[in-house]
Amino acid sequence: MEQTWRWYGPNDPVSLKDIRQAGATGIVTALHEIPIGEVWTLETIEERKRTIEWDDSVSPAQPRGLTWSVIESIPVHEDIKQGKPNRDEWIKKYKESIRNVGKAGIPVLTYNWMPVVDWTRTNLEMQLDDGALALAFNYIDFAAFDMFILKRDQAENDYSEEIIKKAKSSFSSMSEEQKYILQKNIIAGLPGGQEGYDIESFRNKLSEYKDINSEKYRQNLKYFLEQIIPVAMESGVRLAIHPDDPPISLFGLPRVVSTESDLQFITNITDSINNGLCICTGSLGVRPDNDLPGIVQRLGSRINFLHLRSTQRDSNNSFHEASHLRGNVDMYNVMVNVIKEQKKRHAQNRRDEIIPMRADHGHTILDDLGKKTNPGYSAIGLLRGMAELRGLEMGIRKSGVIYNEHSSKAF
Repeated sequence: MEQTWRWYGPNDPVSLKDIRQAGATGIVTALHEIPIGEVWTLETIEERKRTIEWDDSVSPAQPRGLTWSVIESIPVHEDIKQGKPNRDEWIKKYKESIRNVGKAGIPVLTYNWMPVVDWTRTNLEMQLDDGALALAFNYIDFAAFDMFILKRDQAENDYSEEIIKKAKSSFSSMSEEQKYILQKNIIAGLPGGQEGYDIESFRNKLSEYKDINSEKYRQNLKYFLEQIIPVAMESGVRLAIHPDDPPISLFGLPRVVSTESDLQFITNITDSINNGLCICTGSLGVRPDNDLPGIVQRLGSRINFLHLRSTQRDSNNSFHEASHLRGNVDMYNVMVNVIKEQKKRHAQNRRDEIIPMRADHGHTILDDLGKKTNPGYSAIGLLRGMAELRGLEMGIRKSGVIYNEHSSKAF
């Protein structure tokens, strides 16, 4: 696999030099400064690509040994997701961005179809037994926010009596500072998302979805993909949709990228490698009904990007980020099936034989505990995750578990 690293641009506390020293060769990033929906110009893309791939601080300029391998993400405008009458205007701009990505030679473009909010956590600094800090989602605290801070209309209809009782108890025990931090964590914006909200604007945004159920939302996705996939094919850009995170309904909003059947629906829209998947094992792994090794096996030919991380399911839809080889994700068999898929691609002479992957949502550990970092993206935690995944891949390849059809040597 191609080992990549999520970089948040020139202001990221983790530098490109740090990333190269960690052993990654690919960069995953986005132009976060461009407003959602506006065109990514070729000039702007190439300027950032130059920053990633060349060190111009020395003379003559030197290659960094890094490649901009994956864009994550070009956000989809809410008017497209909601199927508003003006969606074609925004889709036209999205098509232009895809064309420019292709001209710049960046092969993979990740996007998501989560309504209103991107990935959601209630705690960005959950302390583990060993003193490390992890991202966490506490469903009880989320329900408390939804019902008693946001005060969403009829929110209580989405929760059981048991959850409501626990949420009331949790809310009553929170200090004003804890309530503020909870609100900030959920709606003020996280890395990877470009929008943050206050309570009133968030309520207004949610109200725009009052007449959109899951089926309508799924059809809006189908319409969007039918428009952009031909452009992706012409431009040589492989699309990769990211799963819902977490893969459950939040705020009564539709979620249609949460299960294997959801992923199958998407891949059936157009039978093309340009209409592909970003398999995030941590997101999908929150649901016990998602068979992750099986998903990789059955949908492997359409995987264009991998987020390899693990989550530990707690009670009541709660979970926290586990270390990469622990938690509920069967990372060993996921990795075995990824390697098998790459073996198939090699035999088929596919140009996308090498699948880009990255470690994701690492713990904050060691010296990073005293530094300002992006939640889930501290250098040392991701370095640990990358090292574990790198070792797992090598161990499987060297062990002889997987053989080349024409050789007794491990593939």
